[in-house]
Amino acid sequence: MTDNRNISFWWDTLPPALTKSDRPELTNDLDVDIAIVGGGYTGLWTAYYLAKQNPNLTIAIVEAQVVGFGASGRNGGWCSALFPTSVSKLAKQFGPNRAVAMQRAMHNTVSEIEQVVASENIDCDWQRGGSLVFARTALQQARAQAEIAEWESWGFDSTDYAYLSPEQTTAQAKVTNNFGSIYTKHVAAINPAKLVRELARLVETLGVQIFENTTVVQIHPGMVVTPQAVIRSKYVVRATEGYTPSIEGHKRIVAPIYSLMLATEPLSESDWDQIGLAKRQTFSDGRNLIIYGQRTADNRFAFGGRGAPYHFGSKIKAQYDQVPKVHNALKKILGELFPVVQNKAVTHTWGGPLGITRDWMPSVGLNKHTGLAWAGGYVGDGVGTSNLAGRTLADLISHNASNLIDLPWVNHKSPNWELEPLRWLGANIGLQAMTFSDHFENRSGKDSVIPKIVGRFTGK
Repeated sequence: MTDNRNISFWWDTLPPALTKSDRPELTNDLDVDIAIVGGGYTGLWTAYYLAKQNPNLTIAIVEAQVVGFGASGRNGGWCSALFPTSVSKLAKQFGPNRAVAMQRAMHNTVSEIEQVVASENIDCDWQRGGSLVFARTALQQARAQAEIAEWESWGFDSTDYAYLSPEQTTAQAKVTNNFGSIYTKHVAAINPAKLVRELARLVETLGVQIFENTTVVQIHPGMVVTPQAVIRSKYVVRATEGYTPSIEGHKRIVAPIYSLMLATEPLSESDWDQIGLAKRQTFSDGRNLIIYGQRTADNRFAFGGRGAPYHFGSKIKAQYDQVPKVHNALKKILGELFPVVQNKAVTHTWGGPLGITRDWMPSVGLNKHTGLAWAGGYVGDGVGTSNLAGRTLADLISHNASNLIDLPWVNHKSPNWELEPLRWLGANIGLQAMTFSDHFENRSGKDSVIPKIVGRFTGK
């Protein structure tokens, strides 16, 4: 890609110094202590914490495109404590104490990133305004209240998750069909491309080498293989998220599912008076098919959601970033939420793949015998989770006996996805089922059983 600004709206906002990339390709064999495959948040946070713990380590990151090319530079800009696996599900597998510890660690992660952003002078449009999940039907309201009760049953209170009445919701956002909302403080709005590009510059000042435009074809114990050269290292970290299937032998570890986004033109202050979101709260609603949005630092809407199909064989292509039918549907949904947007122009559309494991459970781990480490499967919640992964990998590699290495996602192994065509059939049937469920619930006012059925097959 010659013009990196085309990657996403976020990239188009970067100052020239952050869009330019004069980092070298890897052309000669290299020996280092730690090799990291993938130049996104996971790889960069891992390098950051390792270099901070031990400045004498030699660390190299290899990236197939440019740093931040993948989900790290394309996502919705939510730095959140969201973890794809519920506390209830974690408790069934790992016990209640470890399940709650996992969620508490996610809460602390948002504060950790906030501290690093401040201490390292990272300009990423950080604003911790929290997040709203709107209930826009009586059915969604009942589910929201049940969710609050669930949080309370695990010891969380209104300082973590609160149900807001319609009146309290209106004070924050003037959304249509307002039946209330769930509010959490554990979310900040950011410009994700600014964060990933600034992180890259930061780790380079700590002595980390970054090689771009270097495709990794194989990963072995102690070795990373590219078409031109080989890196030998004691530890190899796979930090490739949705692009993992491109590595030989890793085809079925995650399914790359596309999420698409748009950005509107900047809105006027009078427009925002009709909308709210004065603290740049991120937002979604209670439908089954995920949507997500934020008010950007330059007063646009950045809004996205699922809806794009899974592509046979886990293929990833640039052309998949543009699906006019889905982008048009997203604009319609945004206009339904906030009618003032209906006559506003859309200036950017983009998309990209995120990594989903077969059981919808992220993981981070290290095989002590082989030196192979990994993190990923964030299911779209990777901005915060990747930082926790980086800290955890640093502790695992450095043999630090921290509380992080006892969290339930450490060394968890998700089952592989099915062979094709079952993977293609299952992923796309699930997508259509969630869309149908929303239509059914809107028409009937009754809960659809389909999400529960789909959940049994996805493990969600």
